[in-house]
Amino acid sequence: MSVITPFAAIRPQPEKAAQVSAPPYDVLDSAEAHAMAQGNPLSFLRVSKPEIDFSEDIDPYSDAVYARGVENLNALIDEGHMIREARPCLYLYRQIMQINGVQQTQIGVVAACSVAEYEAGLIKKHELTRAEKEADRTRHVQETNANTGPVFLAYRACPDIDAIVTRNSAGAPVYDFTAADGIQHTVWVVDAPEEIDALVAAFSQVPALYIADGHHRAASAATVCRRRRAATPNPTGDERFNFFLAVMFPHDQLYIMDYNRFVFDLNGLDEAAFLQRVSEKFDVQPTDVREPKQAQDFGMYLGGKWYLLRTRNGSFNNSCPVSRLDVDILQQNLLHPILGIGDPRTDTRIDFIGGIRGMDELERRVDERPGSVAFSTFATSMDQLMAIADAGCTMPPKSTWFEPKLRSGLLVHALD
Repeated sequence: MSVITPFAAIRPQPEKAAQVSAPPYDVLDSAEAHAMAQGNPLSFLRVSKPEIDFSEDIDPYSDAVYARGVENLNALIDEGHMIREARPCLYLYRQIMQINGVQQTQIGVVAACSVAEYEAGLIKKHELTRAEKEADRTRHVQETNANTGPVFLAYRACPDIDAIVTRNSAGAPVYDFTAADGIQHTVWVVDAPEEIDALVAAFSQVPALYIADGHHRAASAATVCRRRRAATPNPTGDERFNFFLAVMFPHDQLYIMDYNRFVFDLNGLDEAAFLQRVSEKFDVQPTDVREPKQAQDFGMYLGGKWYLLRTRNGSFNNSCPVSRLDVDILQQNLLHPILGIGDPRTDTRIDFIGGIRGMDELERRVDERPGSVAFSTFATSMDQLMAIADAGCTMPPKSTWFEPKLRSGLLVHALD
């Protein structure tokens, strides 16, 4: 079963929603966040990435930075830009964006999900976390006393939930705006007790939830919960710190984009020697097509030219759900043995570029740095993600790029 609970969200006044809400903290570096928030004192980036209020040389993990995030959140509330819901509710969150000329629509249920279920493996992971990033979000949750950004969860589509969502999204939303990037964000409040009960009951029949994005947010919420549980005399399990903010989407509405690779050098090889080594592992041919059209094909941009790399039979373990991922095939057959990228989680010679940035970004990187190389990949599917999570395995880092991204600051879950 999947346990969800209503909560009294801290959320923007309707007329301030577009101004307050912001992209998630982890898709922008500090310079990008500073530029985006410039001229907007209400931007939630001042809460989620408060280092932007300081000079560029500030340590983003310093005491002063976390204190500023708390100060900025309190100011949004104290000055009336954000309000706290009068009673616990559930919420519906719809996003609409155009991707390659096609409208992508997804609508999810916003609720507080159970840390106990996360710890029990009923909220399934598919990625490892990095210690420094987890420590940062743990402290951010602890200091702000809130989950300021949602965990992005998926569940296998359920007709009963679809019917309830359709019914409750027929009325007037509390927010409906289009952000500067062209993505439309719409939120409905579900406050009728019978509708809340219906959603809670429907999710109780969902056997598992899957983390699509937000592994660090989920892990940090669990760490804060354990600490507070240990410090609370006679905890009941109903305290708000036992739950974390999440948006849950049916798997058949979600869109995963490719997550591409850029390597800063050829590991001591010249282009001819590198191509020879690659041709020992893949079938290689020049191409004008920059993006692979099927699984187990890759695009490679090298020296101003594109090549198609086609995986050879027998070069990976087809019985293993991780080994047959395209990003793992590339890692095990090329990035590691030829380019020397042993651990892509820590190696500073590799960078990862979400498909939303397009192929032009891969070309720009390589053209600006002679002797580098970029690879375009075929997107991981939701079926692959769930199969790996069900098997208790983990994907290689940066295997999935979900679009659209969930806004932070629309709904905040307080831990008191």
